[in-house]
Amino acid sequence: MGKSVIVAYALWAIGGPVGLHHLYLRRDSHALLWMLTLGGFGFGWVRELIRIPAYVGEANRDAESERKRPPIVVPPPVSPVRFAGQVCVGIYFGTVALIGLNSLSFFYLIVLPLCVGAGVHLVSSVGQQTSDLQKTLTACLITSPIFYGSTLSPLPISLAASVTATQHRRFKPQQTHRSTQELGPRLYRLGLAWLAFSAPLGYCIFHNTTATLYYLSDCVAALLDIFWFLPWLRSVLEYILLMPYRILCVFTGGGFYEETWRKVLEILLKEYTEREKEALQVLSLEAEASLEEITRSYRELAKTWHPDHNPREDAEAMFVKVQEAYEILLRRHRPHRFK
Repeated sequence: MGKSVIVAYALWAIGGPVGLHHLYLRRDSHALLWMLTLGGFGFGWVRELIRIPAYVGEANRDAESERKRPPIVVPPPVSPVRFAGQVCVGIYFGTVALIGLNSLSFFYLIVLPLCVGAGVHLVSSVGQQTSDLQKTLTACLITSPIFYGSTLSPLPISLAASVTATQHRRFKPQQTHRSTQELGPRLYRLGLAWLAFSAPLGYCIFHNTTATLYYLSDCVAALLDIFWFLPWLRSVLEYILLMPYRILCVFTGGGFYEETWRKVLEILLKEYTEREKEALQVLSLEAEASLEEITRSYRELAKTWHPDHNPREDAEAMFVKVQEAYEILLRRHRPHRFK
């Protein structure tokens, strides 16, 4: 049975940001992309207001006409929108990996480039097009060591992967069994993909809230520092990045509610990470220790374990451990500088 433009528009309006209309049109890659990015960060969902008739027409092509169509050997035309989406989603996947998977071994050499490549390839596979996954991942793995350990490494990795995916773009092979696929197995596969993406991020947010906030703050600061030579552009980007907070203040009334949200942030920051708990133990401090108490304890222990004053063999190792613990706890108090 043919697909209806009216139904597609209705599903677009009701659940467009999570890809309901793409599920209806059997565009599963597109649906998954929308689930993970909430409609292409909102911009893709709005753009589809004029794209849905073309999607419906593509879905309504019958199998007979597909079989009569000669094989396509010419690659599809280059799409600036698709390329921009590949770069953005690659960065997005890389950022999620940095937040939720950065404790894994060989993270910057293997895990991060594979995550960025998966995001780029997902955009490459939307609609009738696809790309060479192996070459896309190879480009990621080659680029990643160059920017090893950098907070902004997802950007160059995503650019390299997007260029490679664009160079090797092609039409998907014809699949005559596509129309017979059941909805249940399709939803099952999409659900597994969504869980694989969201589970590490959800764990990190709920069990490592402080580190997540710090990392997001560092990412924003690093991004803004790139444009230090153009103060006006830096101000514009800062305004755009803070737009969700400004909108929240508009709806909540600002002022009093702004102070309320500040208190909520303070409550979130009270939860210590595992590394911070270990740092507290090294400095022999309680969870409620103030910055002054942390500094006092650090100075006393640093004087005690300094290799120049302590002849014990483990003095140097303990001195380094005390320094690291102090830096971890000092980092925790950084948000107070911006009040």
